Amino acid sequence: MTAPLHEPAEMAPSAADLKAGMPKEKVQGRSLGRIAWERLKRDKLALGGGVIVAVLVLVAVFAPLIAHLYGQDPDSYHENLIDPLFSTPKGSLGGASGDHWLGVESVNGRDIFARLLYGARISLLVGFLSALVAVALGTVLGVLAGYFGGWVDALISRVMDALLSFPPLLFIIALVSVMPNDMLGMSGTSVRVFVMILVIGFFGWPNVGRVVRAQPLSLREREYVEAATRLGAGKSHIIFKELMPNLVAPIIVYTTMMIPTNILNEAALSFLGVGVKPPSSSWGQMLSSALSYYETDPMYMVVPGVAIFVTVLSFNLLGDGVRDALDPRGSR
Repeated sequence: MTAPLHEPAEMAPSAADLKAGMPKEKVQGRSLGRIAWERLKRDKLALGGGVIVAVLVLVAVFAPLIAHLYGQDPDSYHENLIDPLFSTPKGSLGGASGDHWLGVESVNGRDIFARLLYGARISLLVGFLSALVAVALGTVLGVLAGYFGGWVDALISRVMDALLSFPPLLFIIALVSVMPNDMLGMSGTSVRVFVMILVIGFFGWPNVGRVVRAQPLSLREREYVEAATRLGAGKSHIIFKELMPNLVAPIIVYTTMMIPTNILNEAALSFLGVGVKPPSSSWGQMLSSALSYYETDPMYMVVPGVAIFVTVLSFNLLGDGVRDALDPRGSR
C-alpha cells in the first residue's frame, strides 16, 4: 500500500500535557518533494532499481576507464582462444577465464565484457536523449493544446493521432537504412545514433503530449489561474509560472517510463541490422551476432540478453516507484 501524500505531522502537545510540564515540541512542515522522497524510500524495489540504474550510468560514462583497468579492448581479436574447427571459444562458459570474465565472442574472440561496457553507452545514450526529445516536444505542444484549446488543440491533437497510428519501427528502419554515412560533421556510428535519437524521440512525443495536454485543460479553469488572468498576467506568465509547476510530476514519471522503451527500440534496431554497425558495440547487435552460435556458445547470447533485461526491469521498477511517490492517489 502506498502511504498518503499528506501525512500528518507530529501533533502538538495538549493543554493538559503542557500543564504537566511537558516541553512543547516544534511542529515541522514538510515540502511535497520531501514527502515524495520519504514515500520512495519505503519502496525497496524502486530503490533497488534506482541503485542499478545509477551503477549502469556510471559504467556507461566510465566505460573506457573500466575497460583500461580490466585490461581488454572491445575491438581486439583473440583468434588463439577460438577453436579453428568449430569457430567457438575454447573452454567452458564461452571461454570465460581470469582474463576474460564473461568469455569471448565466437569466430573473432573479442572480449564480451569489454563490448558489454561499450554497448551500455549506446543503449543508455539513445534511451536518455530520445526521451528528452520526446518530453521536450510533448510538453511544449501538449501545454499549447491544453491551454489555448480551439483550433490549436484540434490541430495538435490530430497530429498526435496521426503519429500514434503510424508504426514507428518500420519508419525508423526505412529512414536509418537510407541515411548517408556522413552528415553534419558526423560519420559512421555517430550518424546512426543521432538519427535514432531524433526519430525515436519524434515518434514518442505524442504519448507525452496526450498526458501533458490533459492537465492544462483542467488547470486553466482553476481559481488561481483566473485570478492571475484578472490581475493582468500574460499568457507566458500563466503557462510557465502557474501551469508548468503542476506538470513536473507527470513529466518526471513519464520520462522514467519512456527510457526503457527507447532502450528496447535501440536494441531492436541494432538486432535487425539497421542500428549501430560493427565494429561499434551494441547489445542488440551482440544478440544478432549470437544467433548463429547460441547452440554451441550460449554465453554469447545470454550476457547481452541479461543486460537488456536487467536494465529495462530496473528502469521500470524505478518508474513505478516514482509514480507512486508523486501520485497521492496511486497504490500498488
